[in-house]
Amino acid sequence: MLIETAAGSILCDPWVNPAYFASWFPFPDNSGLDWKALGQCDFLYVSHLHRDHFDEQNLRDNISKDTTVLLPEYPTSELEDELRALGFTKFVKTVSGEVTPIGNGVKVMIQALVSPTDGPIGDSSIWVEDADGVRLLNQNDARPTDLTAFKKLGHIHAHLLQFSGAIWYPMVYELPDAAKTAFGKQKRERQFDRSLRYIDDGSASWVFPIAGPPCFLDDALWKFNDLGDDEGNIFPDQQVYSDFLADNGRDNTVTLLPGTVAEVTLDGCSVTQPVPDVREFFANKEQHLIEYRDRQRPVIAAAKESWRHPEIDVLAELKKRFEPLLSEAEFIAAGINGPVRFDLTAPDSDEVVDSVLFDFVNREIRAYDDEKCRYRFTTERRFVEHLLHINEIDWVNSLFLSCRFSAARIGQYNEFVYTFFKCLSEERLNYAEGWYAEQKPDEENVDLDGWTVQRRCPHLKADLTRFGKVDDGVLTCQMHGWKWNLASGKCLTSVGHDIRSSKAE
Repeated sequence: MLIETAAGSILCDPWVNPAYFASWFPFPDNSGLDWKALGQCDFLYVSHLHRDHFDEQNLRDNISKDTTVLLPEYPTSELEDELRALGFTKFVKTVSGEVTPIGNGVKVMIQALVSPTDGPIGDSSIWVEDADGVRLLNQNDARPTDLTAFKKLGHIHAHLLQFSGAIWYPMVYELPDAAKTAFGKQKRERQFDRSLRYIDDGSASWVFPIAGPPCFLDDALWKFNDLGDDEGNIFPDQQVYSDFLADNGRDNTVTLLPGTVAEVTLDGCSVTQPVPDVREFFANKEQHLIEYRDRQRPVIAAAKESWRHPEIDVLAELKKRFEPLLSEAEFIAAGINGPVRFDLTAPDSDEVVDSVLFDFVNREIRAYDDEKCRYRFTTERRFVEHLLHINEIDWVNSLFLSCRFSAARIGQYNEFVYTFFKCLSEERLNYAEGWYAEQKPDEENVDLDGWTVQRRCPHLKADLTRFGKVDDGVLTCQMHGWKWNLASGKCLTSVGHDIRSSKAE
């Protein structure tokens, strides 16, 4: 997204190259844009370090190093460090929630989210007010508890937000097809419902669906594309979502394609599209994807050539690098409280060549020896070889988001598993441990449909007066879809997140 203001242009999350083991590609294809020209921006804003936002190759090759980076206030310096390593030297270090003038009457405010489960240790949104008073909120795929901090700054004229899925669930889970479809449909509905709540909360003049969906051009992942024949697909496109909004009485949606220009004013929005008929473009989606896939085949093939590193002793390297982290993971290890197994297969095969156990009770990594495991991941050995070769500290922002694995679990979802695998460095792990240690009970109660519950969600503190929905004694937080049995207070979604609840007097 390029935002043009009286202070100059702000380039946001310039992603064009494939991410996550060459599995995710931007849809529609934006490689035909003039990235050298776009790169001559006055300001650069990278919302967070997910590789479909932080495109290292594009940032290095095409974005001017004379630009000024608008930097979110994160608890670690990783985003700044990576940008400096690419050659960026000019930074405006914003304070989360504080308005920052950037010249000629233009102001920005970046809200940083800092839970260990927000992106790769952090996610953010940017609010921009132009000199003429027009205000834009690029929420991107951040999930704040509410939009109060932005709304108190004045009416929002343009609201850009995520609507599509950006995860591996439920597609990679080893489930019957009918169950996978049912879970996918439920997640798709939650995505739409959550975004609609944000739209209603923001009350903007115009809504722009962005930050999705990815498309999958490798033949092995092609089935994840939403071609309209699977109601459980979590990657609906912009037209599908625009139609959903129209069906729900919203007629202020602008659908964006690469090259779309929208001019937002205090009382209107004029749009110039790069194609004669946007709806027809999406009607021909499958053909666009086929042609896109053919153009990218050499890119995918080249990426695959780089993944194998048979010289690496996987078990020995895992023990060397990660056992010290296991010894420090007090809260996370207690939250997992069991072994996690990785079955590693030969390339493009189901043949298991290694099985490795991450033992979070005894804090060690060893060969699997028929222990009972609540979590099991199956992936190709070459992916783990590559992660070790590049010293990747975030397996969530690489292997898991690639969807190039399968998963099985016994019992509830456990967020601590994924928190650990995104915190494979001293800095990240210690931050996550400290964050969990500082969490305190929420003492405020509210009444919801005959029940008295704590106001804040035990998961990520969403305001349940906004996001809570009660149905037959079960509370659902629409922020992430977590559920609780209100009679017992037990979390039905994950371990260790019980809620305070009782029948209302």
